[in-house]
Amino acid sequence: MTGPDAPAALRATGLGFRYRRRGDWALRDCEFTVPSGRITALVGRNGAGKSTLLHLAGGLLRAGSGEIHALDAVPGTAEARARVSLLTQDKPLYPRFTVADTLLMGERLNSSWDRATAEQTVREGDIPLSARVGELSPGQRTRVALALALGKRPELLLLDEPMADLDPVARGEIMASLMAEAAERGTSIVLSSHVLPELEQTCDWVLLLRDGHTELSEDVDTLRQSHTMLTGHSDHADALAARHTVVQRRSAGRQTTALIRQHGPLHGDWHVEQPRLEDILIGYLQTGGPERPVSAERTEAAA
Repeated sequence: MTGPDAPAALRATGLGFRYRRRGDWALRDCEFTVPSGRITALVGRNGAGKSTLLHLAGGLLRAGSGEIHALDAVPGTAEARARVSLLTQDKPLYPRFTVADTLLMGERLNSSWDRATAEQTVREGDIPLSARVGELSPGQRTRVALALALGKRPELLLLDEPMADLDPVARGEIMASLMAEAAERGTSIVLSSHVLPELEQTCDWVLLLRDGHTELSEDVDTLRQSHTMLTGHSDHADALAARHTVVQRRSAGRQTTALIRQHGPLHGDWHVEQPRLEDILIGYLQTGGPERPVSAERTEAAA
């Protein structure tokens, strides 16, 4: 259930934010609902507004227009701070603190602190509690920062490119921990990442931004089932846009390959394949925007 009365991890209405120095909009007129209890992939090209959105949801920035709610609370309020954890790209930690000091700070700042979970997250990376944060590798510091975020026992965990400096094995371990967190405790997780193949295995909701606007906010299974990859004669290609949303198409000679969002039956002699989530996301990210038929626009607007 994703209607206006459904429980939501994040909900935005007319959300906009403009940086004063640059004067341009990082986000504008964003409308979306991310249901609670999901692992959400936040996807977009560099500059699409992903970090800005997470900073707004975490209370580090204030919306310039519209509004955003995290767990139906206003970001930055005491209620939201108690229930939401945000791990930013810079992962601010005190370099002179030991790992044990850092976790103790987390315990003193959070009334719902889970020491066992925090220490386990650190130990899984073979990080001594006596080590100083400033002497750790970037990947180890990421684990310590994640231990702080998980030890808080948040209802909503916001992660901005958290695993960019981890090796593939460590990324797999962290993703497994996040999936367990969501399954066992019902934690809502919003994860910004460029590693699309990993998202396919872990995420069940997609929030895709394009040029500061919301392009997709949708269940992963629904997204897969509604999209089709077609290969066929170029003579049939122009007719696709009249009936379906053409996300991306390429022509080579007399053959066309098209990723479409299907609205009704297909016409023409097409070879049909079911695309992977990665194919769908890349299709939306690589193009200037889908070609939508008028009928499909009306249907989506009424949904």
